[in-house]
Amino acid sequence: MSGRSAHTGEAALELRASHADRDRVVDVLRVAAGDGRLTAEELDERLEAALTARTLGELAVLTADLPAPAAEAGGKDVERIKQRGASARRGDGWAVPRRLEIDSEWGEVTLDLTDAVITYDTLHIELALRGGALKLLTRPGVVVDTDSLVIEYGGVKNRSASGAGVPVELRVEIHGRMNFGQVVVRPLRRGLFRRAPKP
Repeated sequence: MSGRSAHTGEAALELRASHADRDRVVDVLRVAAGDGRLTAEELDERLEAALTARTLGELAVLTADLPAPAAEAGGKDVERIKQRGASARRGDGWAVPRRLEIDSEWGEVTLDLTDAVITYDTLHIELALRGGALKLLTRPGVVVDTDSLVIEYGGVKNRSASGAGVPVELRVEIHGRMNFGQVVVRPLRRGLFRRAPKP
């Protein structure tokens, strides 16, 4: 029976890979690079191999030395936000995924991390922003990195929540491209709209 199982496993590796199979491996590779398990050169080589892989076996080789993605309770692996001329918001107990793909045009996307449920140590954001804004409301322990974001006619204001001596709970890495828009990172202004007490 063990011989049959081994043969079955080998046969499965010879099956043709689908677009979804390749996408899953690409996600694993990008997360591994974000965690420091792969160098930029290794990531480029493996991404190219993944996108041209023909069989499941060819894909399996690319992630054989990497840990399997954790299926942590409450957090999705990939979440997507797509909107045109509107607004989208995540907050109030939002379970932060491992990867977030944002496709936004002439609108606003707000990610409120002040009360979010953090189940991964890194959030990879792939951003395609054309007009409008991406706003991240942070708390101490949340670090936002926009160094890999390609900006055309836009700007970044990064005022993360201060927290000297607070260990990093979540690292947010923003990749992709922004045209005629802005990324704003700041702490939540609690009580900003409270009325002043009467004399």
